[in-house]
Amino acid sequence: MTSEIMEQADRVIAKTYKRFPVVLSKGSGCTLFDTDGRRYTDFVAGIAVCNLGHSHAGIAQALSSQAQTLWHVSNLYYTIPQVELADWLVQHSFADRAFFCNSGAEANEAAIKLARKFFNERGESQRFRIITMEQSFHGRTMATLSATGQDKIKKGFEPVLEGFDYIPFNDPEALRTKIDSSTCAVMIEPIQGEGGVRCPDSGYLKAVRQICDQTGVLLIFDEIQTGMGRTGRLFAYEHFGVEPDIMTLAKALANGLPIGAMMAKEQVAEAFGPGTHASTFGGSRGLQNPCPGQRNQPGT
Repeated sequence: MTSEIMEQADRVIAKTYKRFPVVLSKGSGCTLFDTDGRRYTDFVAGIAVCNLGHSHAGIAQALSSQAQTLWHVSNLYYTIPQVELADWLVQHSFADRAFFCNSGAEANEAAIKLARKFFNERGESQRFRIITMEQSFHGRTMATLSATGQDKIKKGFEPVLEGFDYIPFNDPEALRTKIDSSTCAVMIEPIQGEGGVRCPDSGYLKAVRQICDQTGVLLIFDEIQTGMGRTGRLFAYEHFGVEPDIMTLAKALANGLPIGAMMAKEQVAEAFGPGTHASTFGGSRGLQNPCPGQRNQPGT
C-alpha cells in the first residue's frame, strides 16, 4: 500500500517537494505512525507548526463544535472567535491591531504593503524600499521571495520585485550605512530560521531598534517561525527587550489550521483603511478556545 500511495502521489502532485519515502497515516501527541505501522517521534512538528501535537482533544472538540455552528462568512461580518483571537493577541503583545490571512507569506505580504502605505499616507511616497537580511527567509510569493536574502529561493523567478536591499545579519553598522531617504522599513527574523537557526548577537536587535528610531524607519519582525512559544516565550522579541512596529505570525498560531496574522501598532495600522487590503478566508472561521478554563491560552 505504501509504495502504491507514493507512486500515485508522484503521478498527480506537483513535484515541488522532495519527500521522504514515508506515508504518515496518524499521530498522537509527538508520535507519528506510518502505513506500515512504524512509529516516529515528531521533531519536525509540521515545520514549526504543531506546538500542541497531533490529535489534541481540545482542538478536535473546537473544530467539531465550530463546524456545527458557523463556518465561513467572510470578513464582511463580525464573528466572535475572530474578535476573541485578535483581542488575545493584542493583550499579549506590543500591538494594537491584527490583520488575519491564510499563511506566513500572506502575513509578510501584508506587512510589506502596510509599511509602504504608511509612508504613502504621510506624503512620503519616495520611501518604499525595505532592508532585509542575508540568509533570511520570508516566503515564496513574488514579494516575499524578493524580500528573502537567499539567491537559491529566487533562482528561475527573475526578475524579482524592485524595492528590497540586503545586508549581513548581526551587523548594525551595515544597517546604518544602508538606510537612506528611500527606506521605509527593516524586516528581520529575530532568530533566523531557514537561514540556519542563527541567533542575534547580544545587543544587536536593540541597536536595530535604535537605528530605526533615529532614522524614522519602521521595524518589522517576522515571527512566523519563532512566534507562539517556539523560543520559550510567546514571542521571540520578548527575549531581547525590543518591540517592533509590525510583526507577522503563522505556523504555530493554529497548530496546523491555515492562518496567518499581521500585528501592528495603532499609528501604523491606521494606514490600512477599508479596501486597502483584504483576505477572503483570513480569520473568518476562528475556533472557540480549545482549552476550556485556561483563559490565558489563545483560541484560534
